[in-house]
Amino acid sequence: MRNDVEDILEKYKRKLENKFGEGFSGEYKKFKEEQIGKELSLYEKSCNFCKNILTIKPSEKYNERLWESIQTTGLKTTPEGVMSLAFFSAFGLILIGIAIFVIGLAMESILLFFPVFFIALGILTLKFLSDHPNQKALRWRIQAENQMVLCILYVVMYMRHTSNLEHAVKFAAQHIQDPLSSDLKKVFWNIETGMYNTVQESLDAYLENWKNYNIDFVNSFHLIESSLFEPKEARRLEILERALTTMLDGTYEKMLHYAQELKSPITTLYMLGIILPVLGLIMLPLMGAFLGIKWYWIAFFYNLILPVLVYFIGNRLLVKRPAGEGESFSLQEDLFENYKYLRIGTMLISPAVLAIPLFLFVLAIGFSPLWIHWLSPDNILLNSDWIFGYKNGEKGYIGPFGFSALVLSLAIPFSVAISLSVYYKLKSRSLVKIRKETRELEREFSGSLFQLGNRIEDGLPAESAFSKVAENMEGTMSGKFFSMVNNNLRGLGMGLREAIFNVKRGAILSFPSKVISSSMEVLIESAKRGPKIVAHALMSISNYMSAIHKVNERLKDLLSDVLSDMRSQINFITPLIAGIVVGIGGLITNIIASLGTVFGKTAGAGGVDVGTGLGVGVETIKGIFPIEEVIPPFYFQLVVGLYLVQITYILTVLANGIENGVDELNKESSLGKNLFKSIIFYILVTLITTMILTLMARNVLKTTGGTL
Repeated sequence: MRNDVEDILEKYKRKLENKFGEGFSGEYKKFKEEQIGKELSLYEKSCNFCKNILTIKPSEKYNERLWESIQTTGLKTTPEGVMSLAFFSAFGLILIGIAIFVIGLAMESILLFFPVFFIALGILTLKFLSDHPNQKALRWRIQAENQMVLCILYVVMYMRHTSNLEHAVKFAAQHIQDPLSSDLKKVFWNIETGMYNTVQESLDAYLENWKNYNIDFVNSFHLIESSLFEPKEARRLEILERALTTMLDGTYEKMLHYAQELKSPITTLYMLGIILPVLGLIMLPLMGAFLGIKWYWIAFFYNLILPVLVYFIGNRLLVKRPAGEGESFSLQEDLFENYKYLRIGTMLISPAVLAIPLFLFVLAIGFSPLWIHWLSPDNILLNSDWIFGYKNGEKGYIGPFGFSALVLSLAIPFSVAISLSVYYKLKSRSLVKIRKETRELEREFSGSLFQLGNRIEDGLPAESAFSKVAENMEGTMSGKFFSMVNNNLRGLGMGLREAIFNVKRGAILSFPSKVISSSMEVLIESAKRGPKIVAHALMSISNYMSAIHKVNERLKDLLSDVLSDMRSQINFITPLIAGIVVGIGGLITNIIASLGTVFGKTAGAGGVDVGTGLGVGVETIKGIFPIEEVIPPFYFQLVVGLYLVQITYILTVLANGIENGVDELNKESSLGKNLFKSIIFYILVTLITTMILTLMARNVLKTTGGTL
C-alpha cells in the first residue's frame, strides 16, 4: 500500500515542480537543494539496489520504527530497502563461512575458526545494517537536543526587541547548527509548499515530534508563542524570561536524574566489559595448555565479540542522555576546512598521508619475529630463548616464545594506537586551539556585553562604546575582540556590521562562535530602534549567557564523578591491569613451555617413561604440558594489546558522548590524547612486569635444568 502512495506522491510532485517550480522563493530552493542533495549515498544506493532484487519486509512494529527513523534523518530509501541490504550482506558472509566449512570437509582439513568467524560476522552485520537508520536517528536526536537550549536563547533574544515569531525562528535557524537548524528551515519550507498557512501552525506541527523526547523544548516554544498575545510589554518580557527558564530548569533536572542513574550501568560496563575479561586472560595460557584452546579463538572473542558487546552496552547509555549545553562553536566550512589539513609549502595534505605509512612501518616491526623466522627458520641464534624462542615440536617449529619476540609484538597494538593518535591529533589540533580561545571569549563575553550595554545606555554611540570596553578589557580575549572591532571602525572606516561580519577583515572571523555572532546580530538589529533598546537587549543577553553558564557548570558537576572514573579507566586502570596480565601470562606460558621441553628431553634421554619419584612418569607429565598446545606470549600479547586499543577507543567515544553529546571535534581531540597515553603506559607496565617476572622465573627454573 505504501509503495502505491509513494508512486502517486512522486508523480504529482514532479508535476508540481514543473508547473510551479519557478514560483518558489530563493530560500525554499536553497533549502530544497540542501535536503534533497545531488547524489544518493552509497548506503542509500545499496538499499535501493537490493530492494529491487529481492524485497524483504520487516515486521509491522519494526517497519513503523524504521519508517520514523528514515523520515527523521531524510534517508532516501524505505524500510524494505534497509532490510534487503541487511539480508543480502549477512547472507553473503554466512555463505562464505559455510563454503569454507564445506571445502574443509572435502579436503579433510576442518578448521572451524573461519566458518564460525564469517557466520558470527554475518549475524553482527544483519543487526548493524538493519538498525543503521535507528542509530542515525538517535545520533540526529542527540545532536538536535544539544542545540535546543541555544535555540530557545536565540528566539528569546530576538523577541525581546522585536515581537515577531517568524523573524525570531529564522534568526535561530541561522545561528544554530544542524540538524535542528534544518528542522527550523523545514518549518518555513512547509509554509512555502502550502502545507501550513502560518509559522505558528507549522511550528506546532513540528513540535509534536518532540513531545515524547523533550517536553521542556515544546513548552518553552508554546510560552514564546503566548507572548505574542500579551498587550503589556512587561508581561510579554516576563513570559519570554519564563520560556528560557523552563528550558534551563528542565535540562538541569533531567541531567540530574541521568547522572544518578548512570553510576550503576557504568559500573556494570566496567566489570563485564573490562575488569573481568582482562583478569580472565590470566587463565588463558593454562587453558591453552590443558584444553588446547588456540590463540585465534581467544582473539575472536576478545577482539570481535567483546568489543561489540561493550559498544552496544555503552550505546544504550547514550540513548537516555538528555539535552546538554549545546555546541556554540561552529566551524564555517568555507573558512575553516583548511585547518583539518597539514600545510607543506603551498600544498594541503591530509593527516592520513603521515598516519598510514607510520602504521605500516611500525606494524612491519611488530610482525618481524614471524617474517624473519619465515625467511630463516633454522637460524639457531634467532631461535634462542631470549630472542625469538621458536621451539621444535612434533609438527615443526612452534612459537615465538622468546622475550625479544614479546617486546617486538608490542609494536602491533602500538602501530594501531599511534597512527590513530597522530591522525586525530593533526586533524584537530588547530581547530581545538581556535575553539579554546573562542570558549574563553564566551566565558568573558557576558560581562563585556553588560559593560557595553551600560556604556550605550549612558549615551555613548555604539561605535564609541566598543573603544571604551576594549580599553577596560585589555589583555583578555574579550578585549582582543572589541579591539579588533574598534580598529575596523576607526582605522578602516567600516560600518558596524562590516567591522564585525566583513568576510575578509571582520572580527568574528577570529572567534567563530555562534553565541557571539548572534549577540552582535541582535546589537545591529536593535540599534535601528534606538540606544535604549540596544542597551536593554545587550544586558538581557548578558544575563541569559550567565544563566546558561551556571546551568552548564552544574551539569558538569553532576557528571564529574562518572567522567573522572571513566578517564581513570582509560588512562590508568585498564592499561595497568592489561600490562600486568601480559607479564603474568607470558611467565605462565614460558614456564609451561620450558617444563614441557625439560620433561621431553628427560624422556628422550632414557628412552622409557622414567619415574619422577612421585609415582608419575616423565612422559605423563610431558603429556600434561604439550608444547604444541601452549599459546606463545607473542600472540597472547597481540590479543590483549589490540583489546586495550579497542576498549580505549570505545570508552573515549562513550565518555565524550556522555559529557558533550555529539561533538566530533572534542571526540577526535580526546582520541588523539587517550590512545597515546593508554598505549604508552601499557607498554611500560608490560615491559617492567615481564622483565621482573622473567628474571625471577629464570632463577627458579635453573633448579629444574630448564631455561627461560
